Amino acid sequence: MKTDISNSMFRKAQTLIPGGVNSPVRACKSVGCDPVFIERAAGSRVYDVDGNSYTDFVCSWGPMILGHNYPAVADAIRQALENGTSFGAPTPLEIDLAEMVVDALPSVEMVRFVSSGTEATMSAIRLARGYTGRNIVVKFDGGYHGHADSFLVKAGSGVITLGIPGSPGVPDDIVKNTISIPYNNLEKLEETLRNEELDIACVIIEPVAGNMGVVAPAPGFLKKLRKLTEELGILLIFDEVITGFRVSLGGAQAKFGINPDLTCLGKIIGGGLPVGAYGGKKEIMAYISPEGPVYQAGTLSGNPLAMAAGKATLTALSEPGFYDKLDAKSDKFAEQLFNIAQKYMPDNTCMNRVGSVLTTFFAKGPVTDFESAMKSDTNMYGRYYREMRAAGIYLAPAQFEGMFISAAHSEEDLAVTLEKTESVFRKLIK
Repeated sequence: MKTDISNSMFRKAQTLIPGGVNSPVRACKSVGCDPVFIERAAGSRVYDVDGNSYTDFVCSWGPMILGHNYPAVADAIRQALENGTSFGAPTPLEIDLAEMVVDALPSVEMVRFVSSGTEATMSAIRLARGYTGRNIVVKFDGGYHGHADSFLVKAGSGVITLGIPGSPGVPDDIVKNTISIPYNNLEKLEETLRNEELDIACVIIEPVAGNMGVVAPAPGFLKKLRKLTEELGILLIFDEVITGFRVSLGGAQAKFGINPDLTCLGKIIGGGLPVGAYGGKKEIMAYISPEGPVYQAGTLSGNPLAMAAGKATLTALSEPGFYDKLDAKSDKFAEQLFNIAQKYMPDNTCMNRVGSVLTTFFAKGPVTDFESAMKSDTNMYGRYYREMRAAGIYLAPAQFEGMFISAAHSEEDLAVTLEKTESVFRKLIK
């Protein structure tokens, strides 16, 4: 595949944008190559500026669950565009989308829209502190909740991909209010939450970890977490930026039958446009300004284009049988993909999958937490990534991310991907 134009663009971008990219993982540093620049996308495919076509399993890091440029979503955006791009004022569309979110998610009674997942999580943390009058936030090792200062403690995603220990520029006075504990460790969980010396406002968790690779909660872990937080008056925040409307219409909370106090959303609810949201019980959400004393604002919050795209997306996801079909397709594909990996590298590959999101770890496994995820052979993943991209398969340029299946991936797409994957594994063991 040619990459001449992409390479030229990357060199120019590096003179204008830090690292040549607007989000660190996109630079492809951890996989030992330069990025390709995407020009357009349709269905299950993306096309770069050199004219190369790829079957896309990044799906814009999750939100393109219907596929790229889905007709109903594109039509909704065009129709909204005719009325204007931004008003900084209330619109009917935000009421419609809010109603859809509240109806779908079991724990959400009210919702506030923002412009990104990071905005959603940082706002939910502020709300939790304001509501409880406490300061400490508990998160889990390898959990990534956006780049706000409070979260860059043992964070996943790009932070571990690039080998950055937290981040310079985060004051100690802020970090001291965040405690990070091992994911799926019941003993440490109870020990921490029952520590009376800690002033714990909330626990924030990805109910399915998606930023150290896909890692499911251990049996009983979320149930115990909910029981402890309720008993101790600690707010439980589910970060469903990845899982919301991806693992089921009601998110991970519906899938696992756990109702958090607050939920953070992003990705899918904007249909691919920049959007986020946080919501929960009315009595907690009533603390947000202008109804309450906790301040949060944003000019682009509830942007009409994003609301229109989100409304069209959630309408499509509400069709009967949508998730059953997607999960069945993903399950079959994941099983075949895992069989290929085990055929050629039985001692250093394993796979985790929840719904239509999966990760092939270049590790013996099982991967159940941050510590076991970090045993992955990232150099081998880099080789795998480069070979797959050369074969026309577009994967996340990082071991610690998910592989997303969309409704647009056809049986042929997946069959060809499996054929190319087997060919790549043959090369890797030589």
